[in-house]
Amino acid sequence: MGVVTAPVRVLVVDDDPLVRAGLVMILDTTPDIALAGEAADGTEVAAAVDAHRPDVVLMDIRMPRLDGLTATELLRARPAPPEVIVLTTFQADEYVLRALRAGASGFLLKDTPAAEILRAILRVAAGEPILSPAVTRRLIAHVGATDTRDRGRHARAALSRLSEREREVAAAVGRGSSNAQIAGDLFMSVATVKAHVSSILTKLALNNRTQIALLAHDAGQK
Repeated sequence: MGVVTAPVRVLVVDDDPLVRAGLVMILDTTPDIALAGEAADGTEVAAAVDAHRPDVVLMDIRMPRLDGLTATELLRARPAPPEVIVLTTFQADEYVLRALRAGASGFLLKDTPAAEILRAILRVAAGEPILSPAVTRRLIAHVGATDTRDRGRHARAALSRLSEREREVAAAVGRGSSNAQIAGDLFMSVATVKAHVSSILTKLALNNRTQIALLAHDAGQK
């Protein structure tokens, strides 16, 4: 008898009932994903997470009382939070970048095909960000930042806590390199690269590779 894997539990957060209904319909098309619950505003997220214990939250960015950005920041600051995928109508939205810095695992446009939404949920539940560092860099290029110098100082101070090898790996992640590419460029095994990435995440209290890429970018790593 094969091992039965529990479906990924998803909380849908959006103030538009039609959008929520559409997402619920998509989730119902596969046994690998189950609807954990719904919320209509960021103010409802904490209670919904406590009540339904989702693995992944699909979070709308723009909501009337508490926006998805603030809700993501509050949620990711909690112990053992669920993963967050933010939903937006704009690919180069400054709020998306801020959500990624807050710990979201990626973003999806609201017109993303259903199959891609399902794949993204499964990937994020498995601990894999759905926004590659290369896409992150393109997003950054469209966003003006007023606190660039402060972020740069913070990023350089954070990276100084890493070993020289870890800084090399972090810079490579920031360039959008895969583990296999990093292994080839730095003459190490893929397993060693993964170990360095895990160490970087732990030392710097980061959530995923996307945050490493953002930190490397802020520090001016090339």
